[in-house]
Amino acid sequence: MSEKKIRFKRIFTIVIDSLGIGAADDAAAYGDAGTDTLGHIAARTPGLQIPNLRRLGLADLHPLSSVPPAEHPAGYFMELHEASTGKDTMTGHWEMMGLHITTPFQTFTDTGFPKELIDELSARTGRTIIGNKSASGTKILDELAEEEIATGHMIVYTSADSVLQICGNEETFGLEELYRCCEIARELTMRDEWKVGRVIARPYVGKCRGEFVRTSNRHDYALKPYGKTALNALKDAGLDVISVGKIYDIFDGEGLTESNKSKSSVHGMEQTIGIAERDFTGLCYVNLVDFDALWGHRRNAEGYAKELERFDVKLGELLNILTNDDLLIITADHGNDPTHTGTDHTRENVPFLAFSPAFTGSGRLDDAPSFAVIGATIADNFGVAMPADTIGYSILGQLK
Repeated sequence: MSEKKIRFKRIFTIVIDSLGIGAADDAAAYGDAGTDTLGHIAARTPGLQIPNLRRLGLADLHPLSSVPPAEHPAGYFMELHEASTGKDTMTGHWEMMGLHITTPFQTFTDTGFPKELIDELSARTGRTIIGNKSASGTKILDELAEEEIATGHMIVYTSADSVLQICGNEETFGLEELYRCCEIARELTMRDEWKVGRVIARPYVGKCRGEFVRTSNRHDYALKPYGKTALNALKDAGLDVISVGKIYDIFDGEGLTESNKSKSSVHGMEQTIGIAERDFTGLCYVNLVDFDALWGHRRNAEGYAKELERFDVKLGELLNILTNDDLLIITADHGNDPTHTGTDHTRENVPFLAFSPAFTGSGRLDDAPSFAVIGATIADNFGVAMPADTIGYSILGQLK
């Protein structure tokens, strides 16, 4: 570890998955002009109760029709603009930790996967493949799960993201068999022409249409980051790098010293609170996926608003146990405006909220041209050099 004095012993970085705060300058090129995940949710939710996010300056950063700005915000806040190409989870998180992604991952939303890929996947797994289209994970179960259970066929589908997803009934298909098939799919989709960001195992339970429920035994098979990130730098310096939620999957375990799998976003916050009650030196990096998976993709603004209120309650519990040695950063990885057309992520700017009980100041900071200020600031705090070929700059000196 560097000889430099560490300013904050612990940094908690919480990603509210998909909480965009307005269309990026290039949003029209992605079909996302006019999007605003947080703003449109607030407009649809009179009386939205997010007092802790308000206290940290969220409504000062992004005016909300149902939440007044704080008279004296307790934290610093600014808008982050994505430098990389894309609007997916991996690109957003990788950029936070210093990588500049210039080639977007392959998507097969409009056509399904090529026949050559499907034929090879079928031959290697020994299973007939059904589905092979872009679909909602819950709807495709209602459509095809009874057939899968009866025949042993395998449901393969995609979405607006760069993903290949495989469903398997835990009782009839079996978790180990589902994981085996996903490992084969991951190997095949390492080829450039088929390369997707993630292969996802989607286990479920139930016997008939209307009863199928996806379980928490989901597993993501992600690409390894294209280079070393802030996480690698922290780990190599002997610091703790603790993940909560799907951070492990997003980075394929790279740069982590401990991983905690979450059953829900509320559970993820409970895990984070538990970690905050422990002694460690380094980073706790959290992804809360329900905002995106349960509400954004399903275009459910009301559900998204209620999830924000549940998060805010847990945020209050976390704030109560932070000390002067702690820094909290709250951000997002992309947008997913539930009032927009389709079911895709939306190309939006994201919030950056920073708070510590040690702060003597607060207020708005200049917008940043990339998400990478997060990783650079964390590395700077611990006196750790960012890896070569990363982007971003530290704003640690502005957090007074």
